[in-house]
Amino acid sequence: MSRFLSVLLILWGLGFAGFAVSLPGPLEGSTTDAVVVPTGGPGRIDRGLELMRERQAKRMLVTGVAPGVRPRDLAATYPDSGRLFRCCVDLGGEAVDTRSNAEETARWLRGHRYRTVRLVTSDWHLPRARMELEAAMGRDAVILGDGVKTEPRLGTLFNEYNKLLLRRVALWVGIGG
Repeated sequence: MSRFLSVLLILWGLGFAGFAVSLPGPLEGSTTDAVVVPTGGPGRIDRGLELMRERQAKRMLVTGVAPGVRPRDLAATYPDSGRLFRCCVDLGGEAVDTRSNAEETARWLRGHRYRTVRLVTSDWHLPRARMELEAAMGRDAVILGDGVKTEPRLGTLFNEYNKLLLRRVALWVGIGG
């Protein structure tokens, strides 16, 4: 039994090292139907707006917005993007975590009949966020990841890697998929 646990620990450590050194970066040169930005980290909305200004997508969803926040409230925070908030940015206020972000996004994508989406989130969060969105969408959309560069602490990476593993196992065994 101790040999099995040792092998398991070594595999976990190798997986964690691979996760930590291969954080995804920004995606360049790919136009999609939509950009989706989960709230919760610096630079995410900035990156989404940058992509919209570059006409890399038709529309953007900011998912996980606090109740009562309106497009004009966010436009005030990003004054050079007021026109985009009026025409092309939707706010989703139903999500409270990564899994519900994916569910909210899937409904929004299907409602707009979008087939390609760029998911913009923190580099350390992208693997799990993408996995959740793929689980929610099935084969209904192509999902491209666009990581916002961060400098996460070791504890953040540790927690995120464990969440990723646990959720992957849950999806494999059919829990919450």
